[in-house]
Amino acid sequence: MSEKVGVYICHCGTNIAGVVDVEEVAKWAGENLEDVAVSREYKFMCSSLGQELIEDDIKNEGLTRVVVAACSPHLHEKTFRRACSNAGLNPYLCQMASIREQVSWVVEDNEAATEKAKAMIAGAVNRVKLHEELEPNLVPVNPNTLVVGGGIAGIQASLELADAGYPVYLVEREPSIGGHMAQFDKTFPTLDCAACILTPKMSDVGAHPNINMLTYCEVEEVSGYVGSFNVRIKKKAKYVDEEKCTGCGICIEKCPKKVLDNVFEVGMGYRKSIDRPFPQAVPNIPVIDTESCTYFQRGKCKACEIFCPTGAIDFEQQDSYLDLDVGNIILTTGYDLFDCKAMPQYGYGRLANVFTSLEFERMCNASGPTEGKIVLRDGVTEPKSVVIIHCVGSRDENHNPYCSAICCMSALKFGHLVMEKTDAEVTSCYIDIRTTQKGYEEFYNRLLEEGMNFIRGKVAEVTDAARLPGEEDKLIVQVEDTLLGIQRRIPVDMVILMAALEPRADAKDVGLQFGISCSMEGWFTERHPKLDPVATMTDGIFIAGAAQGPKDIPATISQGAAAAARVQGMISVGEVSIEPVVATIHEENCSGCRICNTLCPFNAIEYLEDKEVSYINAALCKGCGTCVAACPAQAITGAHYSNEQIFAEIEGLLYDVISGNGAKAPRVEREPVPA
Repeated sequence: MSEKVGVYICHCGTNIAGVVDVEEVAKWAGENLEDVAVSREYKFMCSSLGQELIEDDIKNEGLTRVVVAACSPHLHEKTFRRACSNAGLNPYLCQMASIREQVSWVVEDNEAATEKAKAMIAGAVNRVKLHEELEPNLVPVNPNTLVVGGGIAGIQASLELADAGYPVYLVEREPSIGGHMAQFDKTFPTLDCAACILTPKMSDVGAHPNINMLTYCEVEEVSGYVGSFNVRIKKKAKYVDEEKCTGCGICIEKCPKKVLDNVFEVGMGYRKSIDRPFPQAVPNIPVIDTESCTYFQRGKCKACEIFCPTGAIDFEQQDSYLDLDVGNIILTTGYDLFDCKAMPQYGYGRLANVFTSLEFERMCNASGPTEGKIVLRDGVTEPKSVVIIHCVGSRDENHNPYCSAICCMSALKFGHLVMEKTDAEVTSCYIDIRTTQKGYEEFYNRLLEEGMNFIRGKVAEVTDAARLPGEEDKLIVQVEDTLLGIQRRIPVDMVILMAALEPRADAKDVGLQFGISCSMEGWFTERHPKLDPVATMTDGIFIAGAAQGPKDIPATISQGAAAAARVQGMISVGEVSIEPVVATIHEENCSGCRICNTLCPFNAIEYLEDKEVSYINAALCKGCGTCVAACPAQAITGAHYSNEQIFAEIEGLLYDVISGNGAKAPRVEREPVPA
């Protein structure tokens, strides 16, 4: 029985029609391609009117197959499948030909582009006639959600879900939630106290009945699929019984050992061997650092145990494991700061009074090591002149080519704080000032009015080698002023480096653990940068905040809430539809060689010991075809991508479209592939 195929070609405004002769292609397809009953072109096929055109033809013309030649299937395949479904046609009997991305955007010659579009449509028509009806699988969704990372994005996502009545497990590797925001002094452009707006949210998380906060913990293993993930959490020993500890702080007070705090205070201050990261920490439970604790190093001391009024200190405590079942996972693991020592020309680590942006944040903070006083490394001297260097490690082909998004506004904030707390003259050396969000340009103008100096130019060097009068005992900033066209040497007391935001050092390992990919730089990759920025290519795994790319606090909070909304929608429905375009292993042909097990990028294939064959979990399979191509026995087939369908499409692509004989070309007879 022959099929009735409808072909629909989109102008996409002028994206396609500006290069491809759409009217000619539509006419050619209707006259030359076998089994094509309808061939139409429309300006915007993805519009409601374009979809209605397809639906009406399916109902009125009795179409059994649909081909849409438009943009990438990644963008609109669901749109056209839905149109087919609305008209009563199985959605998987629709095929798209990407004549925008693969033709009009890459072929400059109009005639060649038109002929290539014809070839692609011929291939799609050939292929769609061999499509089979498929039905999506429905799986229930566990209402529990795992949020990995306790920064502001993770906090927001957790609260959104918990307030909606759903259980949340919030995992944070540090002893307290809060992330980098807890280290900041003020936030731009309103100069709100970071602690004042963050601490209430942290307290809400700690007190929320629907949030199980797992601090000082790490995710060890992840398995399962959307709606039903199994996660193993490693709970690192705190050597403090959380049930008994009241957070009184006596153990911290009595501990005789002080060590440099390279984590929260970034080397600017000290902490005890038993301590909490900061006074407002949530939970307010101290943790013993075994690497510096006298008892763990020499078997002596135990001052904290002796003085603890509730007997909460437990030196015998061991790491433990917790197994969780969750339906969805949100990754909010944040960012690392660029190591400014990688740019030795700026003198960080060599010249005492060169500070990183995070070091300066801690210095400005009232609860920081200097109690908010802006001083040089000696801890006493107030600077009389300060230079802020932008884009340290950002917009630099030798380090990170991207813009770190927050540096310009942070530099403006630092300039304000320096001038507010000291009499210092502040100079900002920038490449471009980028103040793109609400209230940001106004903040920039405010700093101009306050007297902050701006030099457009990339700093070449920071040195202490004096050459001119007035440079003795100063840091000299060598910079080209591109607006004046001159080289300048600026002697100053303090230099602040606006360090780049970088992906977490273990981001790629975390991505592999959760089955998601990273960009070349190491940021987690979203499903679509514009239309789906918080979802990933692995169903049920969402990303938010600076784990996805550099962004400021408002954008981070927005993404945390967006990811929570996506999860909440899935939970409220109660079940999720899983794409049926998956691979299948035919057990009668499987030799049990396990080659496919090791190659599957989604860990969807397991070996059944009792049957000595491999098995594909359809809920985990993404239909990538790796196993199909690798199986030496050809025991694996891919739904929607059978050999017959692929060869039919290739034959269509090779039709003689110029002469118009393509539709009449005989099919190539092939020898059957042995099982």
